[in-house]
Amino acid sequence: MNFELGKLVRPNIWALEPYSCARDEFKGMQAHVFLDANENPYNDPLNRYPDPLQEKLKERLAPFKHVCPSQMFLGNGSDEAIDLVYRIFCNPGIDNVVAIAPTYGMYKVCADINEVEYRSVPLNDEWQLDPKTLLSAADINTKVIWICSPNNPTGNDMSREAIHEVLTKFEGIVVIDEAYSDFSTQKPFRDILDNYPNLIVLNTFSKAWASAAIRLGMAFASEEIIGLFNKVKYPYNVNLLTQEKALAVLDDFMHVEGWLTQIKREREHVLPALQELPIVLKVFPTDANFVLVRVTDANRIYRYLIEQGIVVRNRHRVQLCQDCLRITIGTRQENNELLGAMRFFK
Repeated sequence: MNFELGKLVRPNIWALEPYSCARDEFKGMQAHVFLDANENPYNDPLNRYPDPLQEKLKERLAPFKHVCPSQMFLGNGSDEAIDLVYRIFCNPGIDNVVAIAPTYGMYKVCADINEVEYRSVPLNDEWQLDPKTLLSAADINTKVIWICSPNNPTGNDMSREAIHEVLTKFEGIVVIDEAYSDFSTQKPFRDILDNYPNLIVLNTFSKAWASAAIRLGMAFASEEIIGLFNKVKYPYNVNLLTQEKALAVLDDFMHVEGWLTQIKREREHVLPALQELPIVLKVFPTDANFVLVRVTDANRIYRYLIEQGIVVRNRHRVQLCQDCLRITIGTRQENNELLGAMRFFK
């Protein structure tokens, strides 16, 4: 593969002189009087701007993710990283991206916002991607290929061999969204970042780390690509409260391990129980903390569950997901309440 990052980046971004944060300019020196950023001197520490590069958090997080801090971008949810990929690599009205279908909807939303053509390639009957078909959808203006694994809403891991083939043969950027990888037994691709200069891996605090409310997303890539993310992002994109809460979650890592074990155990309880229900036509295999289920009438069953105070996700209108509901694995009590309600549907 002939990979040249400079040829993929939008020329205006490559030449961009980023905004210089006040806190960046004295880095490496000691200070105790801060009169540089027009901050209010009262109400410490909330009066001060947060670390624009979240260096303390990255140092703590890096060993958990098996990457160097310089290979890590932190953002306001994974959606910020998704949007930045478009803003860095895709010229509006000219370039395009390729993605599997069905998959996470924000890839297309961000493409539409940034005026970038979005090309969908359907998965096969086993919800797997065919690398040849995916690559054949690309042309000279294709800058990015999106792959979600485990995929949302299907729940399954994409074939590792198929992803390797795409990474090896595509000369643009390949983004692998591993938001649900902690629930899978497949080795995460962030562990082999150094093998692929065109690879960006996404991750999040929202799923396994049970911290969706703090809105902290992660992107892992080469130092050069991460440098572009930091160049284009807003100066103080991750607030102090989010950084502090994330550090507290890392201190409580054993609880996270316990939650993961319990969710996987509940997954093994829920899947066969769903399969026994008369209204369930198929329970698709899953490597995530949710399961896609084909039912007799998704719209009616969804409305019925709402009436019972139970909210699932109706995916009936999503490509290839006719009459499918996506069900998150909850606590034993929540799961039993769902199963009980579905048993009484008529």
